[in-house]
Amino acid sequence: MPITANNPKIKSWLEVAENSDFPIQNIPFGVFLTKDDVVTVGTRIGDFAIDLGALHQLGYFEGIDLTDDVFLQDALNEFISAGKKTWRLVRNRIAEIFDSENPALRENKKHKDVVIFNIEDVEMQLPVYIGDYTDFFSSREHATNTGKMFRDPANALLPNWLHIPVGYHGRSSTIVPSGIPVHRPMGQTMPADATAPVFGPSRLVDFELETAFITTDANIMGENIPVNEAEEYIFGMVLLNDWSARDIQKWEYVPLGPFLAKNFASSISPWIVTMDALEPFRCASPKQDPTPLPYLQQKGDHAFDVNLQVGIAPENGEETIISNTNLKYMYWTMSQQLAHHTINGCRINSGDMMGSGTISGPTEDSFGSMLELTWGGKNPIKMKDGSERKFINDGDTVIMRGYCQNNDIRIGFGEVSSKLLPPIPTK
Repeated sequence: MPITANNPKIKSWLEVAENSDFPIQNIPFGVFLTKDDVVTVGTRIGDFAIDLGALHQLGYFEGIDLTDDVFLQDALNEFISAGKKTWRLVRNRIAEIFDSENPALRENKKHKDVVIFNIEDVEMQLPVYIGDYTDFFSSREHATNTGKMFRDPANALLPNWLHIPVGYHGRSSTIVPSGIPVHRPMGQTMPADATAPVFGPSRLVDFELETAFITTDANIMGENIPVNEAEEYIFGMVLLNDWSARDIQKWEYVPLGPFLAKNFASSISPWIVTMDALEPFRCASPKQDPTPLPYLQQKGDHAFDVNLQVGIAPENGEETIISNTNLKYMYWTMSQQLAHHTINGCRINSGDMMGSGTISGPTEDSFGSMLELTWGGKNPIKMKDGSERKFINDGDTVIMRGYCQNNDIRIGFGEVSSKLLPPIPTK
């Protein structure tokens, strides 16, 4: 089935700014609360939020096999469970409805009044119910940098890293959408000059620049997903700020890895950009040497050219851009991550989220965490207001943006923006 929604020649009858992340060729999916306190599944074109529940009730999806209430939900899980054919049919139909050549909705003011909202008049929600969350560690540059800091620089990568997409199971209960502030976590740390651990707020709160993919129902327990089929079960992607407390992490991670340092908050962008929308931006991934085992081997292009940026805005201050990088640098692809995740028969469900791991590029200004950008705090970043940052201060807002662009079109994710607040006192 062709992806007609990707036609770069289509123009919408809704106004779309030239450099918008959300042209008619994007058509992401999300969940929002209207000013009438109605929660609905929607999409976005330009600066307009579109109520898909209302569109469906008005008959605009006639001929597509959808349940009556599929868009009258507070999460996208049911729609995602419908599968890739349905996702494509719906996205193609939305592009058709809002095509500048189609008068059906354009000339129906009564319908437009219940379908279309200004983006400022809606409140974005978490787009899916996330039952399970896995975070990978798939950037060779990031793994090498952290290995140099914490282990033998000559043997920065652990022996398994070039053979498997390393990952861990995270905590889904503290995943929040953009705009929700997070609190500095409390926990145990072991100061360099101490002989016993101390309890208190983390002093080294960090961001991790990541993307994440959202899955559909993919297998039954005991069944694996072949690497060459994995993309069939990936609905789309979001931006992910996987907050980290480096001092807590250093004390707790041996022998079982990330725990309280990573599960206090993870922030995601509210619009899921579909893999269909990202199709024009496929590219080659880094050469893998040694060649992975057969179940991880794949041919063709399975990486995506997504420009990524991080800024920090002090409270009441101007934002400073501190990193620019790209998803294409990732050593392990999403399809390899999903294939490895299920090789043991692990079940994957609709709405599960898989984080890429910190995305770092080859240059010092393309690293994806403060840990790397300041090299553990040794090289503070100078902000526009003259202050310095080794890690994230209370009151700072971390802003991540992502977009793809070629000669024809720009497809973006918007942003994930989160403010760090002081810790909540322990009881």
